[in-house]
Amino acid sequence: MKKIGIVLSGCGVYDGSEIHEAVFTLLAIDRAGAEAVCMAPSMDLREVNHLTSQETGATRNALVESARIARGKIRDIKDVTAADLDAVIFPGGYGAAKNLCTFAEKGAAATVNPEVARLLREMVTAKKPIGAICIAPALIAAALGRDFKPKLTIGTDAGTAAAIAETGSQHVNCPVTEFVVDRENKIVSTPAYMLATRISETADGIEKAVKAVLEMT
Repeated sequence: MKKIGIVLSGCGVYDGSEIHEAVFTLLAIDRAGAEAVCMAPSMDLREVNHLTSQETGATRNALVESARIARGKIRDIKDVTAADLDAVIFPGGYGAAKNLCTFAEKGAAATVNPEVARLLREMVTAKKPIGAICIAPALIAAALGRDFKPKLTIGTDAGTAAAIAETGSQHVNCPVTEFVVDRENKIVSTPAYMLATRISETADGIEKAVKAVLEMT
């Protein structure tokens, strides 16, 4: 059975992984007959009240919070290597741009969590597929843009696309239920909630993107 990593960044769209996107990714992997391997970095994140969208001043641990989505079956990303996986997928949510990297704050000058950067470089060097959903392509651009110049999409947002291009990556506009494939680097990306106005649109795009990732394994 193929093992597909899912890198989570917490639990909740404003301070972690977008829950719908994470669950749709898990569902698409299972329906394809593959095994999901959930992981997250053990790091503190700033808590956001999802009712008010304001920071509370408290902190939460990304690995502990991600375990909510994974129903407790999750690994610390530092213990996972490319040799353990056939592919890896990053759901969106602001945690991808705030916790896994600093794109939300620094744009093209973003730094990437060292363990996330390590795993991404291992995967692309091993020619194993990478999937990125919603804002997560910005993380891929920050980690791989200058050396690998990946082709990515976050949909049609001009400001985010411009910042991605500044990393050396190539942004491609894409409708919400479709995806973009970089065949040279084996990277698949889809806009999801960067564009979606309906939950079904997010589900459709993610299912197609996951299928494309699996086809490259």
